[in-house]
Amino acid sequence: MRPLAARDLLQVWEWGEGRHPVDQALLLLSVAYPETAWEDLVTLSVGRRDALLLALWELTFGATLEGFAECPACHEPVAFTVHAAGLRQSDPGDLPDAATMLADGYEVRFRLPNSLDLAEVARCDDAEAARELLIRRCVMQARQGETEIAAGSLPPRVIAALAERMAEMDPLAEIMLDLHCPACDHRWSVILDIVPFLWTKIAACVKRLLGEVDVLARAYGWREADILALSARRRQMYLEMAA
Repeated sequence: MRPLAARDLLQVWEWGEGRHPVDQALLLLSVAYPETAWEDLVTLSVGRRDALLLALWELTFGATLEGFAECPACHEPVAFTVHAAGLRQSDPGDLPDAATMLADGYEVRFRLPNSLDLAEVARCDDAEAARELLIRRCVMQARQGETEIAAGSLPPRVIAALAERMAEMDPLAEIMLDLHCPACDHRWSVILDIVPFLWTKIAACVKRLLGEVDVLARAYGWREADILALSARRRQMYLEMAA
């Protein structure tokens, strides 16, 4: 993995602005891992993909992620800070292509959801349709004794056990943060989705970079590529002199 340089930030933003978060996540990884085939990136489990995005954040922007969430009780903004490395400790690393579990007399062979699955379920009209489609895509085979069972016919208890097993195997697929509101003492949990978190940071960096390019191009007549090739410290020095 390599960090995102100034020119990478602009290129990724230009390619991905306005696109679905699944596309944005894969664009980021394709730039950070130029030696990795696209087919390998899209088939990463969701948790493994997001672990790599957390590592990319840490390498590009630093160790901490800072954000705000609205308290659902009093609606006050609550600041939070988390450490990327601490979150990544839950990453199990390489995962099997398929796994088997037993629940309530059913044997289910399955694989973990990946970005291709998320792209498909995003087209569903409601959460129930999305859940059913995800089950059909990820359950490779199901049997009750000697009888083969269609994925859509699995009972709710087995589906619940399958979801729990997937979460155990791929814990970073859904990152939960426990928050506390100092204003009203309310406690609640929120999901940290690293993709929009990263994209918001990139958009802010791009806006700043374009402003710097504008100032330096006007002051010195330099090309955008030459300005972006400068280190952040050198750009800042030239900005101070141009001012």
